[in-house]
This record gives sequence, C-alpha cells and structure tokens, in this order.
Amino acid sequence: MKGIAAGIGVVVLSPLLLAGAAMMMASSSEAATTASFSGCLTGLDTAEVTKEVTKILDGASGKDIHIQGLDLPAEQIPNAQTIVATGLSLDVPKKGQIVAIATAMQESRLRNLNSGDRDSLGLFQQRPSQGWGTAQQIRDPVYASEQFYKRLLKVNGWQQMKVTQAAQAVQRSGYPDAYAQWEDLAAALQKAIAKTFPNAGKDEPAKDKNTESASGAGSCVPDKDGTSFGRIPEGSVPKGYKIPTDAAPKARAAIEWAMHQLGTLYQWGGSCTDSHGPDPMKRCDCSSLMQQAYAHADVKLTRTTYTQVNEGKAVSAKNLKPGDLIFSRGTAARPEHVGMYMGEGLVIEAPRTSKPTRIAPIKDWDILAARRVL
Repeated sequence: MKGIAAGIGVVVLSPLLLAGAAMMMASSSEAATTASFSGCLTGLDTAEVTKEVTKILDGASGKDIHIQGLDLPAEQIPNAQTIVATGLSLDVPKKGQIVAIATAMQESRLRNLNSGDRDSLGLFQQRPSQGWGTAQQIRDPVYASEQFYKRLLKVNGWQQMKVTQAAQAVQRSGYPDAYAQWEDLAAALQKAIAKTFPNAGKDEPAKDKNTESASGAGSCVPDKDGTSFGRIPEGSVPKGYKIPTDAAPKARAAIEWAMHQLGTLYQWGGSCTDSHGPDPMKRCDCSSLMQQAYAHADVKLTRTTYTQVNEGKAVSAKNLKPGDLIFSRGTAARPEHVGMYMGEGLVIEAPRTSKPTRIAPIKDWDILAARRVL
C-alpha cells in the first residue's frame, strides 16, 4: 500500500480534483438541509455506478450522468475521489473510506461548502472553533479528508462499528443515525473510484466469515420498523400483531415459545427453564431466552450472546426474516445483547435487570450484527 501512496499524492492535487472540488458558495440554510434526506439508498447497481463515475473522471460534463443520490455528479464525484485518494495515501482501509464518503454525503452532499451551521465549512462541515484547522485549511478537500481520517483512526474499535457509529464517533452530529442512509452509495462510489488506482485494496484484510460487516448489518432497518404499533406496554403483545405467514415453521415455534415468557423479570445468568416460577435463576436473560426458545423448536444454540453471534450465518439487517437473531451493544465481534426478530418491525427480548421480557420496535435497536440460525 505504501508503494501507491507517492503516486496518489500527485493525483489528489491534480487540477481535475481541485477544480471538481472547488469551493461552492452556499448559505447556512442550504447546509442545514443536509439532515433532511430520509430515504435509504439500497440495491445500487455498482457496475452502473462505476460506468457513470468513470465518465466524470474522464472529463464528461455531468449533464447526462445519472447516479441515484447525486444531484451534482460533476462536482460530487471528484470530491469523492479526493476522499478515496487521501484515504489510500494514508493507508486507511476500505471501510474507513466508506465511512468518510458517507459522512461527507450527509454533512455537505459531497460539496465543498463555504458556510454551514455556525462556523461549519467544507466537505465534512468541520469547525475552526472546534480545532479542525483554519477556515482556509478546512476548505481544502485534501486537508479536510486527512483531518477526518486522523480522528477516525483514533477511535477505538471503529472497524467493528457500523458506518453510522464510526461517523458519529468523529463528527458528534445532532443527527447520529443519519449517516446510515448513505452507506450503500458510499460503498458503490468507493469501489468504483478505487478501481482507478492501481493495486488499491490489495492489502485489505480478509473479511471475517463469522461476523457481518458493519457495512451490512445496520445501514438501514427493514421496511417496517415497528412504529405502526405505537407505544407497546412492557410485557404485552402489540394489538394487531401476528407471526408472519411466511415465517419458517421452526422460527414460528421459537417466537411462540418466547412470547409465552412475556412479562417475566430478567435475571442475568438465568437459565430460562421456568421463567414464571419462584426461582430467580430459572428466569431468562437475553441469550437464555434465545437458547430456550429455539430448543423448543428442536434447534440447539449455545448459551451466551458472545457465542450466539457466531451461530448460523450472517445476514443483513435490511433483509431480516422472522426468527433471526439480532445483536446490539458492545461491538459486532463481541456484542452484549441479543433479541429475536418477530417480523413486522418487532423484536422480542429480555432487556436488562429489573425489566420484563418484552416486545420492542426494531427502530429502538442499534443493530451490530444479525444471524440466521435455520
């Protein structure tokens, strides 16, 4: 990777990049709109994105370039290229480059803004008053990218975080979940742009087959997030909920058994073998609820959250099915909490001490990983 850094140093300072990433005058109200997008860009055709990106980098005007999520591709793509090139020159892994592009998409729509909220400026809306550099420095896309990466690399465990978590750890935004909506686009742009650099990514570590990458686990929750059920009293079944008809038979059995434990108090280390009985150690904690629910469906699971995250196969949080295990708290490799997806945007869980087994909307979950055990 070091071998390409010197060559990239020329690229990031080229006239094409600097011209494409030139300052754009914008009002504070324009910058403030960066938090207003509520879509979820998924299912992007990376090959098509690559073709369109290549046209821009080859000098096309942008008039006939169409990439979902990019309104000004002639300006935005060169800025994305600067971010990727800077990341490569600093030996930042692909994941970090995706985090950076998603951040810039949320903060500025990949535009080098001359203003923003309070004294925010540039691609990442960095603030001189918060120690990011002078106004002139921040408006330099290369400098701004370097500063973002340097802070990202100091975040402990950032590679195990979801993209939106890693971005928020650096930016400390008032919209901490907003970066997720740009993840698929950021990944497509990074992949397309990285192809233009010889040997980019050759030193990338192999993906851990036992953990879902942060690029898939939590970028966008399923279409239904549970909000349609309104407030759900703890320990009760939301009015109108039925186990989806397409649920696998064993998943249905596991969900049904887990629902019979609703309202029983959490007990850390409890076996979940008699949750309604007088012995506290036979009540449920989060992982024993999952273990016993699936045991009653003739599926054997290990006992702890730390090991259940390696059961079955990894799936995307965007494509959950009833019965899938979802994990939160801690890291994707070592989560501290597990629940079971019930369909319809709902999760059944034994949440924590002093709380009963309950059903919660998935919007309340910060999903780190998801596993399908059937």
